[in-house]
This record gives sequence, structure tokens and C-alpha cells, in this order.
Amino acid sequence: MVESRCGLLCSQCSFRESMGCQGCVNIEKPFWGDSCPVKSCCETKAQKHCGDCDSFVCSTLHTFAFDMEQSDNGARIEQCKQWHGK
Repeated sequence: MVESRCGLLCSQCSFRESMGCQGCVNIEKPFWGDSCPVKSCCETKAQKHCGDCDSFVCSTLHTFAFDMEQSDNGARIEQCKQWHGK
């Protein structure tokens, strides 16, 4: 089951319950800000998640996976591959 656009496993997120988050595939606006560039990109391209995109892995997703405070050392990229079967 796809939980997010970027491959983050929302079911393992420590903020899910406290923020009432249902995962970005089920909400209009993320609880952490006005928008999310990964979520917006997927929705603009009508992709369920990044793994379905022809540009996978793009610089935006790579930044989230490796360079941001929320880095998971690429785990979300591997998750997108699993969801897509790549």
C-alpha cells in the first residue's frame, strides 16, 4: 500500500498520530508547511508516487532522501522502487 508520494513510510512516522496526519496521499496540505514539492510534483504529473515517474530519481527526491533534515539515507527511494516493482 502506498503511504506517501516520496516513499516515506507514514505508518512508521512518529508525528502521524500527534499531528493527525493521514499521509500525503490522503491530505490536501501537509501539516509541516504550506506545501511539499514532492507531493505537488507527483500530483501535477498525476503520479501516485515518485517511483511511477519517468524522471525517477529526480533531484528533488534525491534532496529529500539524502540532503535535508528529514534525510533517511535513501530509504524512501528504495521504498518507491518496491511500490513500483523496479
